[in-house]
Amino acid sequence: MKTIRLVALAAIGLLALSVAHAQKSGPSKTAPAPQLQTWMSPEVADAWKQGYKGSGVTVTVVDDFRSNQGLYGNLGQGTQLLRHGEWTLKEASMIAPSATMRAHDFNSGTSVGLSRGLNVLNLSYGMYAPAGYTASQIGWSSQESSIISHAQNGKAVISKAAGNDAIVIGSANASGQVDYLNLALKGAQSAIYVGALNTNGTTSAPASLASYSNTPGADAVVQQQFVVVGVDGAKTGLYGTSFAAPIISGYAAILGSKFTKSTPTQIANQLLKTARQDTISGYNPATHGRGEASITRALAPVSIQ
Repeated sequence: MKTIRLVALAAIGLLALSVAHAQKSGPSKTAPAPQLQTWMSPEVADAWKQGYKGSGVTVTVVDDFRSNQGLYGNLGQGTQLLRHGEWTLKEASMIAPSATMRAHDFNSGTSVGLSRGLNVLNLSYGMYAPAGYTASQIGWSSQESSIISHAQNGKAVISKAAGNDAIVIGSANASGQVDYLNLALKGAQSAIYVGALNTNGTTSAPASLASYSNTPGADAVVQQQFVVVGVDGAKTGLYGTSFAAPIISGYAAILGSKFTKSTPTQIANQLLKTARQDTISGYNPATHGRGEASITRALAPVSIQ
């Protein structure tokens, strides 16, 4: 197997700033009642009202938790300066407030372990190297090897940020770099690629694809694994598919708290097949994949397969 140098990059399109006071990640001992924020889909509140908030599900966020780089943003709790991973973990935890949240630094290189019950892995980063290789030629670290294995074997729901180069997944960006982690997850049974809309769509006000979001392109396999959600950076100050993936991670946790005996593959498939197209302006599978994820539609049946 050919080993090439991979660089892990968070899937954001913002300039990182120095972190003055980093907050610790992880669940709070006293969880306040969740509040629907303006950046969330109103469907989230409907799920909470039904009693589904992610209980019994573990969400592991593989991201930057150790660097001295951060971003200013506001998810409805006041402006804060946090590391990229602290933001993505916070976002997923606000969607699924009863889920167990775990932080795994993406530069650790160590295997990502799984907990009892349903596991969801949030990947708001990519592994980049020059174009010209296949995913099988990459000498993966134990971290990415474990993630890819979990996805291929259906051991965890994988929510992967599609990327912010405004290109088709798997193609080279303007710098000639390819996200090989995206390539490695193609066809994996429990992996979802997540693109970004500019806001949450409705039938009366359909949303458009965010200008930076990568797309599935003509590949039918990638299209079947691809959904979009609204990333309202005008409200949060946070832009990028980095902040689309945690929404799907939260949705997967919510779904798992209802369908407690379902497998990660069943949860992933339910989110994909219940996505809607009528809330997207000019819906096209090559651009939007399966459509905009709908937690209400995903929760609707009595059981899933």
